[in-house]
Amino acid sequence: MLQLNHKKLNAWVKSIELVKAIYSLTISFPKEELYGLTSQLRRASVSVPSNIAEGSSRKSKSERSRFYEIARSSLVEIDTQIVISMELGYLRNDDITELEQLANEIFAMLSAMK
Repeated sequence: MLQLNHKKLNAWVKSIELVKAIYSLTISFPKEELYGLTSQLRRASVSVPSNIAEGSSRKSKSERSRFYEIARSSLVEIDTQIVISMELGYLRNDDITELEQLANEIFAMLSAMK
């Protein structure tokens, strides 16, 4: 793999952990959610490190900031989808402790990076 600077960013490293946590949680979702919540959560989670990586490669501060804002928005999307998953009984509070901590850490890091 390429040795690029974004891989040194704590926000990127933590967001990869977030992706793994989302994939792990959604394995137990009902099969009828494969193209619904499972897909939405997974795509939103992958969007976070992808946008951090893309933003870090941009030259201008405004461009970097825009991609970091998109990554933050994906975290908000994940938060909403987790609430929906809990309301539907697919997840419990105990299931999301690690995820909640990761998301809050990444959100704070991205806010500082902006």
